[in-house]
Amino acid sequence: MAKQPNIVLMGVDSLLATHMSCYGYHRHTTPHIDKFAESGTLFEKTYSAHIPTTSAYASMLTGMDTFSTQVVALRHQGPLREEVKTLAEILKGVGYDTTCVGFGGPSARGFDTYLEFSGWGPDDTGRSPKAENLNKTTLPELNRLIDQSDEKPFFLFLRHMDPHSPYLPPAPYERMFYHGDECDPSNKSMEPVMSFKPFCDYFASWMPVGITDKDYVIAQYDGAIAYMDACIQTLFNALETRGVLDETIVIINGDHGETLYDHECWFDHHGLYDVTLHVPLIIRYPGRVPAGKRVSGYNQHKDLVPTLLELADIETDIAFDGDSLTPLISGEIASYDSEFYITECTWMRKHGWRTPEWKLIVALEPDFHFKPPVELYNIIQDPDENENLVETHPDIVNVLETRMKNWILQREKETGLPNPIMNQGDWHGHKGVGPFKSSEQAYDTMHIGNPGEAARLQAKSRDE
Repeated sequence: MAKQPNIVLMGVDSLLATHMSCYGYHRHTTPHIDKFAESGTLFEKTYSAHIPTTSAYASMLTGMDTFSTQVVALRHQGPLREEVKTLAEILKGVGYDTTCVGFGGPSARGFDTYLEFSGWGPDDTGRSPKAENLNKTTLPELNRLIDQSDEKPFFLFLRHMDPHSPYLPPAPYERMFYHGDECDPSNKSMEPVMSFKPFCDYFASWMPVGITDKDYVIAQYDGAIAYMDACIQTLFNALETRGVLDETIVIINGDHGETLYDHECWFDHHGLYDVTLHVPLIIRYPGRVPAGKRVSGYNQHKDLVPTLLELADIETDIAFDGDSLTPLISGEIASYDSEFYITECTWMRKHGWRTPEWKLIVALEPDFHFKPPVELYNIIQDPDENENLVETHPDIVNVLETRMKNWILQREKETGLPNPIMNQGDWHGHKGVGPFKSSEQAYDTMHIGNPGEAARLQAKSRDE
């Protein structure tokens, strides 16, 4: 047996915790992950504070926040700061064999092996077997890692893509949760979606011709989760069959959620609403992590690396921004920070402050949805964040804005670095444009045309 445990981290792109049956969803989308959760600990309030993928993984894979990583935008320019160590670098330094499958952002630095799989557009059947493609790439590598794990523990990071659009699960999952007519002419729910110029060409490239029913698209999203769940069970079975499952820390974590038919952010993951911020986190490691436990305390991506290092009995002198979750698991501490700073820099550039009761969102430039510059929601009375209370509660806005500004000043002082959300230049990828001056300009400029272009946007940061 390896001196330290193996670690398998499954990072799932665009996975809504609230669309997983183990998190209470009414559809049985994740039966295998549900069983996995019963043998580990599920965290009910894990948040991705820095949207989207690039900044979220930068936090998840370093134990740092956006001030320390200086990664805040989807199209991040340049590498991760050399002063920040990734989990792969830390583990490699203590003798781990490290492999990364399907990820190449700035925080992917330091792995011994990098493998790719087809995780975007459809195959020749018109469907997209992303998780099966991942398994075909991963299983031979997993066997190699297990073969030498008696002498050298391994760290395997997998980036699952199935819940990320295009939602094209293979049969029978594409009709599992839908039994209607997706092109019913009396249904008008897709009209605003297909009228949204920045995304309509992209949607037309993978949604059925003549689609009218939003519930069909949502069912495709749920089907993609169920399909991925079945494929993930293959990985669990491989670990169990090879006899290393119980000596391996296995984690399922989402990078961010997904906006389906929410807030006019159609079938994507932008906006600082809780559908984007709230992510699943489940950890299994028998003997150190209790089975069947649910933790209700607040935590964030930055807490994962310190947790894994403690569970693996690996000491480091790194001063992480996050904290190990083991005190939350044991009940020694009820919760970590229940109010925190949030950022997004994908299709809009905004920041904000979330408390257990209130959500403040402040635009740093006009956005392509023509949303108000300041939004305030009471997330207890209005958990779906539909009623903007800026006009009726200016006092709350002032209080939250003061807290946010004080936190920014504190973190800038502690790190000696600027808040990166304020210095993003052409964050949107259109060189020479700079910050948008109006929502009309943003609407006319931002555009994504097809799955290939979506893949290129995400891959671009690894080349710049």
